[in-house]
Amino acid sequence: MFKFLDAYSLRVRLFPAILGAAPALAALALLISWQHLHLSNIIATTTLLVLLFALADFARKLGVHVEPKIYDEMGGKPSVTMFRRSDHTIEEATKDRYRNFIAGKINQPVPSSRQESANQAVADAFYEACGTWLRTHTRDAKKFPLVFGENVGYGFRRNQFGLKWVALGLNLIVVLICAGLLWYRIPLDMGADLTTRTTLVFVVAAIHAAYFAFAVTKESVKAAARKYGRELILSTEALMAPASTSRKKAT
Repeated sequence: MFKFLDAYSLRVRLFPAILGAAPALAALALLISWQHLHLSNIIATTTLLVLLFALADFARKLGVHVEPKIYDEMGGKPSVTMFRRSDHTIEEATKDRYRNFIAGKINQPVPSSRQESANQAVADAFYEACGTWLRTHTRDAKKFPLVFGENVGYGFRRNQFGLKWVALGLNLIVVLICAGLLWYRIPLDMGADLTTRTTLVFVVAAIHAAYFAFAVTKESVKAAARKYGRELILSTEALMAPASTSRKKAT
């Protein structure tokens, strides 16, 4: 099934879905007998695969939904805020070169320091256009592996954070089902002890819940967003290189 997904979709959409559905995957593997292939096995496997791809799409939608709120808390999109003269993540002289280079590409004037101080929104509109141009020209993962890597890292964390409460809810459902199996001692053709297998599902669910509760946080998404924004802006250096080489040859 992976051949139908590109590297970005695989890591950013499907992997968060797999992690989100981990308890359900564990329950499927441990609580269903695989000694003989029955119709129930086929139905259960097919249903879970469909659920996985649905979760992958849902994770992206939820990630996109929470993104504006995260940017608002950060004071704006990092690829915009890091271009501002008030931000010192990247030295000002370097950003000046980048602004002038991209301004020539998008045919827009660079806002002066005074103009930016007077109207940050106008300057941010220019920086947003710069970010759009950079994203368009850095899509090649082989030419810009660092940008691609940070973009994947950010997308993964964003989508996983968007899926956080859905994953914890699915976790709870699986735990309740397992608890019901133990309480009512429902017989299953598993060829092994029900208590042992259900306990393993509980262990997976506990680790899963701890991971989503403490590791999947808004702050981790913000950190990844800043790394991606910085790397995106710094990619201007590589985009300027061909122009610099051509000028040297002409000289």
